Amino acid sequence: MDPVPAVDPAATFERLQLDETSWVDVARGWLQGADEVFDALLHGVAWRQVQLFRYDHHVDERRLSAGWSWGRPLPHPVLADATRAIQHRYGVQFTSFAMMQYRDGRDGQAFHRDTDMRWLDDTIIAILTLGARRPWLLRPRANRHRDLPGNGATHDLAPGSGDLVVMGGRAQADWEHSVAYLHASAVGSGVAGPRISVQWRYARRIGRPFMGARSRAPLRFTG
Repeated sequence: MDPVPAVDPAATFERLQLDETSWVDVARGWLQGADEVFDALLHGVAWRQVQLFRYDHHVDERRLSAGWSWGRPLPHPVLADATRAIQHRYGVQFTSFAMMQYRDGRDGQAFHRDTDMRWLDDTIIAILTLGARRPWLLRPRANRHRDLPGNGATHDLAPGSGDLVVMGGRAQADWEHSVAYLHASAVGSGVAGPRISVQWRYARRIGRPFMGARSRAPLRFTG
């Protein structure tokens, strides 16, 4: 019998200290019954294709998106417990979360920072993975202009279904992350099945806000 969806209070959080001011926590198997939650979101959420403006034209983003905010029905009731558990552990409050669906290995996201959050000096971004395990890469921002293997990636956390990844401190200021695209052979073999991520984000308004081409754009999500 499959486990009832629930946050595992005994899940171990392992901290990866990226540098003096940036860190990532990983809790494997944090959400029990993840397969049921994955199916509920995959078939019950109104997914949409977002278009991005690139240079002089619009292109379809290579993933599907959806969101939840206060006052709306939850896509699965366990996400209320998940939200409360993250808030309690990290001493923050969320009024919404986003959901991203990577349909197969052709969907992904290049290395980036969440600069649309604007305040990057002290952030909490929690990402719950449901479905297929995919490469999930981190690299120091300093590596972006270097000709290095793997585009300079230094860590692959590769979260599986039910795993929670939490980035904190200056991880959005000094580090970049990516959901790597997979080779066509992996797509054709069926290895790269659909993956859904649920994402909660919080930024403390300290330091200087990021100002750039997208700093006034609508807030977006990652992971």
